Amino acid sequence: MKNIYNFKTKMNIRTFISPPSKTNVLGIGVSRTNYKESTDFIIQSAQLNQSCTVAATNVHSITSAYLDPDGYGEQLKRFTLVTPDGQPVRWALNLLRNSDEEVLADRVRGPELMLQICEQAAAKGISIFLYGSKETVLESLQIKLKQKFPELIIAGVISPPFRPLTPEEDAAYTEEIRKSGAGIVFVSLGCPRQEAWTFEHRYQLKCPIIAVGAAFDFHSGNIPEAPAWMQWASLEWLFRLCKEPKRLWKRYLLLNPLYLILLALQLVKLLPIDEELTVESGTIERPEQAIDRRL
Repeated sequence: MKNIYNFKTKMNIRTFISPPSKTNVLGIGVSRTNYKESTDFIIQSAQLNQSCTVAATNVHSITSAYLDPDGYGEQLKRFTLVTPDGQPVRWALNLLRNSDEEVLADRVRGPELMLQICEQAAAKGISIFLYGSKETVLESLQIKLKQKFPELIIAGVISPPFRPLTPEEDAAYTEEIRKSGAGIVFVSLGCPRQEAWTFEHRYQLKCPIIAVGAAFDFHSGNIPEAPAWMQWASLEWLFRLCKEPKRLWKRYLLLNPLYLILLALQLVKLLPIDEELTVESGTIERPEQAIDRRL
C-alpha cells in the first residue's frame, strides 16, 4: 500500500512516504488505509514541514460531496488523505475493492485518529494547534488532552466566530497559527465548513491540516460518544440522532438512505460519476521538489 522513495542529497538522506491508494466512492477518492498508516503518514509530513490535507469522511460527507460536485465535492476529491470514518464508507471500500486489494477490517474514525496522532506527536515533540468549536469546549479539550498525553505541546487554540470571517480576521488567525510553530493543525468546524477551511489554507500552512468532525466535542466531554457496541454495529447514527434530533434528522433520515441507493447504483455501474481520482498537485510536496530546494 505504501510506496517509499529514498533520495540522497549532499546534505542527508530523506525518506518520503506516498499517501495510501484511493477507491472511488460516489466520485470521491476514499483512502484505503488504517489508523497506523494514516498516523505514520501525518506524523512524517509534520516532521518534514510538508503540507497535506486530511478529512475523516462519513456518509454525510460523501453524499454531500456527490450532491455538490463543483463545490464541496471538488474540494474533497483533492484532499491528500480521505479516511473512511463511517462503517458504511468502509463497506463501500470493501465492496468496490480490486481483487489484489485487502479487505479493510476497521474504519478510520476522526476522533480516534486524533488521539493516535496526539500520542505520536507527544512522543516526538510535535506541537499541535486546535482550530474551531466554542471557547468552553477548547478549554475542556486542552485539559483532557494534557491529562491523557502529559508531554503533548499545544501551541495554541482559536475559537472563530460562527459566521463567515472577514479577510482581515482570516489573515490574522492564519498568521497566529503560523507564528505558533504548530506542526499539526486540527480543525473542527462541522461539515462542510471544516473541509472548506482546510482546503483554502492548504498552501498557507506548511503542515498537516486535519478535519476531525465532532472530535473536539467528544474528547472535551461536551457530547457523549456512542457505546462501542453501537459503533461496531453501525448504529452510531441512531445514538447521535437520539441525542441531537433537531440538528441531525435530515442528515440521517434523508442522506443515509440516499447514500445506500447511490452506492447500489455505482455497484451495478448505473451511477454517472467522475472516474478520475486526483490529489491536487502541490498539496503534497514531490520528493524532487524538496531536493531542488536543498541543492
